[in-house]
Amino acid sequence: MKKTRQQELNRWLRQQRAFGGRWLRLAMLAGLANALVIIAQAWLLAFLLQALIIEQQLRTRLLLPFTLLLLCFVLRAGLNYARESAGFRAGQAIRQALRQQILDRLSSLGPAWIRGKPAGSWATLLLEQIEEMQDYYARYLPQMTLAALIPLCILLTIFPLNWAAGLILLVTAPLIPLFMALVGMGAADANRRNFVALTRLSGDFLDRIRGRETLRLFHRADAETRAIADSTADFRQRTMDVLRLAFLSSAVLEFFASLAIAIVAVYFGFSYLGELHFGAYGQGVTLFAGFVALILAPEFFQPLRDLGTFYHAKAQAIGGADALERFMRESPEPEQPTGSVVPEADAPLTLVAQDLIVLSADKQKLCGPLNFTLAAGQRVALTGESGAGKTVLMNVLLGFLPYDGSLRANGVELREISRTHWQQQIAWLGQNPQLPADTLYDNIVMGNAQPDAELDELLADCGVDEFLPRLAEGVATRVGDEGAGLSVGQAQRIALARALYKPARLLLLDEPAASLDSRSEQHVMRALDKASRQQTTLMITHQLDQIAHWDAIWVMQEGRLVQQGSGQQLAREAGPFSRMVSCRQQEIR
Repeated sequence: MKKTRQQELNRWLRQQRAFGGRWLRLAMLAGLANALVIIAQAWLLAFLLQALIIEQQLRTRLLLPFTLLLLCFVLRAGLNYARESAGFRAGQAIRQALRQQILDRLSSLGPAWIRGKPAGSWATLLLEQIEEMQDYYARYLPQMTLAALIPLCILLTIFPLNWAAGLILLVTAPLIPLFMALVGMGAADANRRNFVALTRLSGDFLDRIRGRETLRLFHRADAETRAIADSTADFRQRTMDVLRLAFLSSAVLEFFASLAIAIVAVYFGFSYLGELHFGAYGQGVTLFAGFVALILAPEFFQPLRDLGTFYHAKAQAIGGADALERFMRESPEPEQPTGSVVPEADAPLTLVAQDLIVLSADKQKLCGPLNFTLAAGQRVALTGESGAGKTVLMNVLLGFLPYDGSLRANGVELREISRTHWQQQIAWLGQNPQLPADTLYDNIVMGNAQPDAELDELLADCGVDEFLPRLAEGVATRVGDEGAGLSVGQAQRIALARALYKPARLLLLDEPAASLDSRSEQHVMRALDKASRQQTTLMITHQLDQIAHWDAIWVMQEGRLVQQGSGQQLAREAGPFSRMVSCRQQEIR
């Protein structure tokens, strides 16, 4: 990683500390107070040793210093706990804020943009890479301030007692940050490469897990297993490189700190033997001054050693911030509604598009221009070849894609309507049923409970009651990850019940019967036929034999609507729809 890039990431990381500023300040204050207690403790220890050894005072006369010394031990424990707790809270607050920023951005960009990367890479971005920033904010940032303040306080304590000891500490102190920086630059680059490898490994592994049946059918299982093994071995080697640098930095810091402390000890040793006669301002080296300096010498280097120990946290944070900052910078800013107009809540919904051009999140044209009217209560089937732009149109109606031109809902421009309000008016059912809630019941009602009689009728219409008795706890049955324990047809019936249970004025359907067995398909289409007569409905489908009785059929080709009309009307015309019908009839024969 270039030095300029590291500086950019350092600035970005520091900008995020505003989310945990109060806790960071508390952590630094607790650390500074702890250092002052350490100085007081060293002073008391040296005073007691001077009084007991040199002045031969009675122990009974030293009860107060002994009590204060004990109090120092208790205070240090309490302040250490306070510092760790405040640091943890700071890191927690910042991590939550970062995750919220990313989730808000992903939510605004919508599923059409998110599908551009494997799910595993998003999981790594939200979990591992943000989690690696905990120690940076909880420990490294507070320690940077303490590494400057604590040695300064100790020098102000030692210099009045012995300038030579203070000078030794002052001269040797810069060696530690110098070598720490030299080792740390390599550690940051190694961490970045490690995160890149982890992101790639996560995405590849999840994709292969999802496609395991296809890999087996095409006899690719062994080859993909070897590929995963090679990627895992590469990631393991990169991890060991990071650990090796971390251990190296610790060893360098310990060596120079020990060397400096040894020099201070040698100076006082020779001073007590009468070989050295400088440093004590002409008054002679006292036992008190020697003990204060020797007790505080390790504490002088301890903040720098701790900073070195936590330096790997900075390297990890820079490695994780590389992907996070790039995502926040390169992902397009989602368009925000320009107005606050809210259509009438109970009025039937009519959609009118004029020269509608659907854009991607980065303003690239996806399809259009489109002109259509979806009248209130009308049932329209949208068909066309794969890649014609049907799902793109569905995404703009869901509010997930920006557009040029005009798209009005009951006379109000869609971009001027709050996305939250608009999506409350929509019920949606896609090809792949998602069941995120804990139980079957929760996946249907989604926090919008209605009378049980209506739910029972809906379950019967969707065919859920057909397999419900076979579930141990009925509608209270827990649903596993991605609907584990349910067939695709059963999960789709539950998703259909959820879509129809929601009070909505617009029903959007994206091939709801795709990949279903014939029985599940019959249940789904029968329930949809009944429900679609109660609100405005637009359904993407390739099953031409089931849409002849719908109010209108739209045919899409190369991003444009090329035919609009009833099924009988389009069948008589020479065009894409009649050709699709002919192909379908040949497939049946």
